[in-house]
Amino acid sequence: MVKRIGGIRRKTRYRLRKEKRGKGKISITNYFQPFNMGDRVYLSVESAVQKGMYHPRFMGKSGIVKGKRGKCYEIFINDFGKEKKLIVHPVHLKKA
Repeated sequence: MVKRIGGIRRKTRYRLRKEKRGKGKISITNYFQPFNMGDRVYLSVESAVQKGMYHPRFMGKSGIVKGKRGKCYEIFINDFGKEKKLIVHPVHLKKA
């Protein structure tokens, strides 16, 4: 079998880059923001926090909160007609 080169962060130099105004400490309210079941959310990566980060192919998509797993939330998104479940930390989510 062929050995794959790279992983989840491959070719993401510009995708995971922060804007100049976004650099610095992460706000605690953003880190611990609560969501209710059925809320619509946008996926936006906080590149300073690797825990609970989803695959970069889902960047910019929107989904619905269906449940909670520990500190993270289960987000269901529609990916080209298929419903997919992502487990995402709240720091990577924004309310729609």
